[in-house]
Amino acid sequence: METLLMDRVQSSLRLFMPKNAIFLCERLCAEFPTESNLQLLANCYLGNNQAYCAYHILKGKQMPQSRYLFAISCFQMNLLREAEAALSPANEPNSEVPNGAAGHYLLGLIYRYTSRRSSAVDHFTQALSIDPLLWAAYEELCILGAVGGASDYFSDVAASRIQQQYLSESSSHKISIGDEDRSIQSSRVLGLNDSSPKQPKNLHSNSIKEISNTHVVMAAGQAANSGSSNLSLYNTPSPVASQLSGIAPPPLCRNGFFNAVSCDGSSKPAANAAILAPRRKAMEEGRLRKVSGRLFSDSGPRRSTRLSGEATAGINSNASQAGGGTGTNHSSSSRFLGGFSSSSSKTSSAAFRTMTGRKGPSCISESFDEGRKTEVFGDSCGEDASATMSSVAIFVDCRYLEEDKINLHAGGLSVHDSKLINGIRELLGLLRTLGEGYRFSCMHRSQEALEVYQKLSQNQYNTGWVLSQIGKAHFEMVDYFEAARFFDLARRVSPYSLEGMDIYSTILYHLKEEMKLSYLAQELISTDRLAPQAWCAMGNCYSLQKDHETALKNFQRAVHLDSRFAYAHTLSGHEYVALEDFENGIKCYQRALQVDERHYNSWYGLGVIYLRQEKFQFAEHHFRRAFFINPRSSVLMCYLGMSLHSLRRNEEALEMIEKAILADPKNPLPLYQKANILLSLERYDEALMNLDQLKECAPQETSVYALMGKIYKKLNMHEKAMFYFGLALDLKPPATDVAIIKSAMEKLYLPDEMGDSL
Repeated sequence: METLLMDRVQSSLRLFMPKNAIFLCERLCAEFPTESNLQLLANCYLGNNQAYCAYHILKGKQMPQSRYLFAISCFQMNLLREAEAALSPANEPNSEVPNGAAGHYLLGLIYRYTSRRSSAVDHFTQALSIDPLLWAAYEELCILGAVGGASDYFSDVAASRIQQQYLSESSSHKISIGDEDRSIQSSRVLGLNDSSPKQPKNLHSNSIKEISNTHVVMAAGQAANSGSSNLSLYNTPSPVASQLSGIAPPPLCRNGFFNAVSCDGSSKPAANAAILAPRRKAMEEGRLRKVSGRLFSDSGPRRSTRLSGEATAGINSNASQAGGGTGTNHSSSSRFLGGFSSSSSKTSSAAFRTMTGRKGPSCISESFDEGRKTEVFGDSCGEDASATMSSVAIFVDCRYLEEDKINLHAGGLSVHDSKLINGIRELLGLLRTLGEGYRFSCMHRSQEALEVYQKLSQNQYNTGWVLSQIGKAHFEMVDYFEAARFFDLARRVSPYSLEGMDIYSTILYHLKEEMKLSYLAQELISTDRLAPQAWCAMGNCYSLQKDHETALKNFQRAVHLDSRFAYAHTLSGHEYVALEDFENGIKCYQRALQVDERHYNSWYGLGVIYLRQEKFQFAEHHFRRAFFINPRSSVLMCYLGMSLHSLRRNEEALEMIEKAILADPKNPLPLYQKANILLSLERYDEALMNLDQLKECAPQETSVYALMGKIYKKLNMHEKAMFYFGLALDLKPPATDVAIIKSAMEKLYLPDEMGDSL
């Protein structure tokens, strides 16, 4: 009953029927309340998004897997301290983290979200050292900015580590298969004794068949026990161990031979019958229960079942012809060894002939080439001697066949190893390229990231994830048109994926593509209403329409769906700033930084708030933090220069503004701020030159003409000043700017100390 219930529960989980799995697993735990069954029930609840149920079931449990699942439930419930205590108990500082790489990865996430960066980096690194293919751990290291290079993690050392892991798994599997094949081979070789006219057939054939069947059943039992995890549920306790408790384990080829025939050639039928009678009964029962390994008759045949059937057929055929047995054995075993050629059988047959000729040339000469046997006996060789020599010959042949089989296995492993090594190298090469590109993206080295992604094959390049990463790189470079093109390609390749769609919606917001943004938001909502990216797109759509309150509600909905989605917190902060609710805006930015301290957009948002509140030192600090994370952003350089200018550190400000212009010559903001700084330094002609250049880039910006009017007023060129103030008003600026410009026009002919309010 327990095995059947466990199988049905796991089958329900595989078929994505969590409610059925929960119901059956509750019945299982009620009848068999073991901790392993409770783990299975917790798995069912976690699969049904009921982490709180798994939390209560596993609380206080001490098995490693229970601690891991309990930590998963705590992490999903945001109980990070309890999750940490489950994975790394305080009273056991040197205890092993459960589940290896996965446990270290989860512990790294806990440390990251509790602002312990160094510990998080250590555990992510340990996770990658255990499992170099754990890409999620590498992503986290990139997000934390703690990656030196992708080649450090996806190197030849990692390849050898993966190879060792796979070879250790495959070697155990090969050993079990080798045991089966050698048992079958020994049974068939021992069956050759039946064809010898000088040996008592009745005595030896029965005993040898019993020993052979014992080998096959035990080998099949080993294969069944070493099978896949889902088949292991069907294994039932075998009666063999209890019934044969007083009997020695089945002998190998050498021991089997000496049990069947003694050294002096005398046979012991009575002893063999006494030993083998209970063994026959036990093996037949064991074959029914152990070899099948199934509870149901409609299951497909297992390999061990076929092997035992072939072994029985081989023994019967070898009883009639000895020479064909060797060849038949190789042809049948080649099905499991990769299909070797018949040359190996010839080699073993030649070795057999050589050994028999070398061992007893004066007593016996046998040839098994065509199933014929020719015997030449000397006067000194009796029946006992002939039996002994033929037995030695069989033993030698058995040993050589085993050696030949080992060589065949070795050859097969070498071919498998070469394919495995090539596959590992190809995979790690792909991860190196993707990892290097992702590392450059996280370091905001967008141009270098684009160059790396260009090295990918066409199949890998034209995937949704890669195209989204390329779109993000163009977004960081403020190339919104190209970024939108790549995100649109990503949507076509993977319309079901929401990866990066929050960024895509922000790009459409900057491009003022109202129709496209509205269509994107509706598509994402219809795809997955529980995805934070969908609600971020909806919020950007309302923000573009200047409906900041509705936009804020949508961003808050994204935060409620995923409190660890840093960009949703940041967008909420932007809307609070637009509503001039600076206090709540600061809180949103700080929450985003708690999730991701390298989220430079939040540092920038805090700097903007402090700049508007005229807290220039705080503004300079936060802009500098953002600039340290993303030192290639022209916008951050410009705002840092503005804060330095407000602190009257004009030379530093001018130097930073020059860097911003070089970083993005198309960005009009640095040119405007440079003109402001030059005006404060009374370098009017240079300021006007910058503004004339800026008119070509942004002919509709009212602030440009207003600043030109102010400079001409400083130069006492009132007519030109009035002209540019008029142009600024004609472009319909915001109401606050209109009031300032009109006030400047009224004070145009007043002295500078009275009319310098613009």
